[in-house]
Amino acid sequence: MFSLDGDPRSLNIIGGQGGPGGQAHQHGGIGGVGEGPIVNITTSQLITHNLQATVVTEQALQLQNIRASQIASHCPPPSRIFCGRQEILNKIHHFFSDPGIQHIYVLHGLGGAGKTQIALKFIKESSSRFSDIFFIDTSTIATIETCLKNIAILKDFGDSPENGLLWLASKVEEWLLFFDNADDPSINLNDYIPQCNHGNIIITSRNPGICVYAASNSLVSDMEEEDAVALLLKSALQMARVCTEQVAAEIVKSLHYLPLAIVQAGAFISKSRNLDGYLALYTKNQARLLSEKPAQSHDRYAWTVYTTWQMSFDRLTPAAAMFLQHCSFLHYNGISEEIFSYASKYQFYSKGPSKEELQKPWEFLSHFVEPTGEWDSLRFLDATNEVQSYSLISFNAEKKLFFIHPLVHSWSRGTVQNPKEYMFTMGSILGMAISERPQWDTQLTSLLLYPHVELAVQMNTKVAWVFRSQYTIIFWEGGRYKQAEKLQEEVLEEEKKVLGDHHSDTLLTMGNLASSYLHLGEHQKAKELNVMVLEKRKQVLGEYHPATLLTMGNLAASYSALEEHQKAKELQGIVLEKQKQVLGENHPDTLHTMGSLASLYSNLGEHQKAKELQGIVVEKQKQVLGENHPHTLHTMGNLASSYSDLGEHQEANELQGVVLEKQKQMLGENHPHTLRTVGNLAISYSNLGEHQKAKELQGIVLEKHSHPDTLLTIANLANSYSDLGEHQRAKELRVLVLEKQTQLLGENHPHTMLTMGNLANSYSYLGEHQKAKKLRVLVLEKLKQVLGENHPDTLLTMGNLAVSYSHLGEHQTAKELQGIVLEKQKQVLGENHPDTLLTMGNVASSYSNLGEHQRAKELRVLVLEKRKQVLGDNHSDTLKIKKLLDSM
Repeated sequence: MFSLDGDPRSLNIIGGQGGPGGQAHQHGGIGGVGEGPIVNITTSQLITHNLQATVVTEQALQLQNIRASQIASHCPPPSRIFCGRQEILNKIHHFFSDPGIQHIYVLHGLGGAGKTQIALKFIKESSSRFSDIFFIDTSTIATIETCLKNIAILKDFGDSPENGLLWLASKVEEWLLFFDNADDPSINLNDYIPQCNHGNIIITSRNPGICVYAASNSLVSDMEEEDAVALLLKSALQMARVCTEQVAAEIVKSLHYLPLAIVQAGAFISKSRNLDGYLALYTKNQARLLSEKPAQSHDRYAWTVYTTWQMSFDRLTPAAAMFLQHCSFLHYNGISEEIFSYASKYQFYSKGPSKEELQKPWEFLSHFVEPTGEWDSLRFLDATNEVQSYSLISFNAEKKLFFIHPLVHSWSRGTVQNPKEYMFTMGSILGMAISERPQWDTQLTSLLLYPHVELAVQMNTKVAWVFRSQYTIIFWEGGRYKQAEKLQEEVLEEEKKVLGDHHSDTLLTMGNLASSYLHLGEHQKAKELNVMVLEKRKQVLGEYHPATLLTMGNLAASYSALEEHQKAKELQGIVLEKQKQVLGENHPDTLHTMGSLASLYSNLGEHQKAKELQGIVVEKQKQVLGENHPHTLHTMGNLASSYSDLGEHQEANELQGVVLEKQKQMLGENHPHTLRTVGNLAISYSNLGEHQKAKELQGIVLEKHSHPDTLLTIANLANSYSDLGEHQRAKELRVLVLEKQTQLLGENHPHTMLTMGNLANSYSYLGEHQKAKKLRVLVLEKLKQVLGENHPDTLLTMGNLAVSYSHLGEHQTAKELQGIVLEKQKQVLGENHPDTLLTMGNVASSYSNLGEHQRAKELRVLVLEKRKQVLGDNHSDTLKIKKLLDSM
């Protein structure tokens, strides 16, 4: 009942008295008296209560809005020790400099590479450019939706993720949305990108697939060394001095310049205060140090290097995880689908391991093979795409090769329980792949396979000897002759035990070992082994079998290396005739022999003959093998050398340039064949008077070369120093080379004698003319015995001896000797060859020294005209003779 008093603010609510209690039952008590309470509430009390409730609600909403504002607009600052990344930052600044359209930029890469820090650094530098900045934690759908909801609440535009997106889409302003850690490939990020034509978005992700949303992107990988060193020293609280920077450079190199690893290392060093001792600790305790979370940190990143990758790994399907773990037992660089597809075609041979023995490799390969046995590229792509989506593996689309970051590679290997089983699986797959590769894809495939084979050997992987035999081929084709030699000797012993001395495979290994000896400068050992193989092959296969003929050709190459060129030429001639009968004129083996015979012509000074034959071989090899085949390129390089020998230096230079570019693509920059071409190109530049270019190229070869030809490269480098007037330096290098060549090759080897002649030149340039004369007399006698009196090198030395006579004042003797040399050079090399012109110039000098100045002038005019035609107006030799004429 309601009653109103006189006071309108008074409202009494009175409860009436209750009715009588109910009738008691047999087991119940007496019913109670019902009496309700009387409640008096005034209107003022009711109004006050409602006001209080409203205030509480408004306070809650205000608090919610404040919290939403804090969450939605909170973008943490970059790390206090942020370093470098300027190139990427400049690119981002440029990208967002054009207002009025929607910009989306993606920073993608491996966990721990510093993607978030780059984005935060950009935001800090550009905060005034944007009307609002919103940070979105993109690790899960729940965190994304919460952040979008907070934007709606902050902007008083509702309280749902949809409202947040609607506000962004409707607000035509330069707001910035930062989607951080968009790593989960199962999240469709497009659902959370405002569908409009304005605004700015930055996304960080381990998944390169996110780039489909972006107009521009950057792969965030390892730091530049200078920036990495600065980051380490900052995080380690170390002063930047020359000594600390040197130590830091070694540390960041071992950490492969990964920012998170560098920061963790710095945190550890800041505690221990021992920068110098860190590298030794890291080498022994890599996993532990990269798994340890620093107690103090410079940013909010919650994970260590290893835990951040473990989180990604845990999301992989079993097939993808298995693929990554197995790949960690290959080299981290150059992982190709071809390795696995070739291996899947492996045919079981009687001498090789059985299918039961290769059960584990076949289990792995079966994940990517159709029931018919055909390779299934789509299945392989599914697995690799999944691993790529977390940046645990990367793909180079141009080279079609996969790459694992070295630290991820090491970490992944540590995740397996039975590493020996994985080593066996991948080592066997390599052997299977090499066995089934395309026949003429040898050099390119060896370039791709070599790093993996080298790692398998370094890890002492236990695989069948037939697979290790395949490894030796890869070493040999990759130009790693020392590694090939060691493994060939091991395999040969096993083959002798298992197959016997006369088995074709045993003889093949012996022949390959002989080739390794040859390339390593052990020419006598190569010759003896080739003789042995040839006798056995004649007994087993007969004289006309292709393998027998191939061995005869290898024996001829041994003779040639020992400077028995005539003997080699005769044997190669026999081989060539037999190969034409058995294999035909256009067979690759026949063409190879023709090329070898042409090289022998060159060694014997028959350069025109060599050039003509090499030209024929090159054309046929282009037709049979293709323009880019290593054998074709090898012959092209020899043809270029023949051009050079004939004084056609410009033609030589151009052809060597073509060969070099193709060899870099096919064989790689460090293959001995590539480096030899670089050396030859350097000689061409020197012949053209571009001595600085020649010196630079020879320096590159010298730095990279681990082959016995290194001594020849040092000799050529000395020539460049001499051409540049640095005669003392040239002399010191030549003394060093001569000492080594005398030990390795003997006093009568042409390379040794060439160095002796060049050393005599150094003595001459330095005014030590008596020393020069004495050495040149010695060289001349040796060359006459070894090469003959009319060989170009012999004639060149005679000419140089004449110069020594001239320097010592014996001008008449000099003139007479130069006259003999000039007549022979005209016959052997032709009147326009640079060596012939050099001698003509020296004869002119002798005329001048003898007072016959008019004759000297006439001869120099003739030499000048010829040098202009052959070498060009600006060649140093042309300018030298012109200067002499001007001074007369």
